Amino acid sequence: MVSFPARFREFPRDRPLLALAIAVLTVEIVGASGSIFTVQGLGTWYDTLQQPAFAPPNWVFGPVWTTLFALIGVALWLVWRQVDSSPREARLGFGVFVLHFIFNLGWSAVFFGMQEIGWGLVVIGILWLLIVATMWAFDRVDRRAALLLVPYLLWVSFAAYLNYRFWVLN
Repeated sequence: MVSFPARFREFPRDRPLLALAIAVLTVEIVGASGSIFTVQGLGTWYDTLQQPAFAPPNWVFGPVWTTLFALIGVALWLVWRQVDSSPREARLGFGVFVLHFIFNLGWSAVFFGMQEIGWGLVVIGILWLLIVATMWAFDRVDRRAALLLVPYLLWVSFAAYLNYRFWVLN
């Protein structure tokens, strides 16, 4: 079985605030990389679509995602801190987290980059399930980490509804 290197296990304990900052910044930077695809579709393709009644203005998404990514980073940090006390559960949590984050980025690539509304709906459905799985895996390590993902799950639920409405309208 693969174990975490000693440096990885010790770092969170030795410098918890630095570890927290690194976790949050990493999630923010990786999460923001999905905006490359979003920018491709905004102003051209997206603005030509018939908008659902509850679609927020474009300026809302930046602050919402920045906040959500910060919460996700804190949740990841909380799990990271438990590597020694729950190594198996922490590995599971990290694995599910990485898979879920690939689908998070994938949604932007599919919906905005490829401009595939229907496939975006499929990806966001899988993403929703993977967020629930991440919450379950994080809860096995630190309940607070799972609870920090609740706003994220709610936002993705709303985004899934919007994606569905875009699909119906267009």
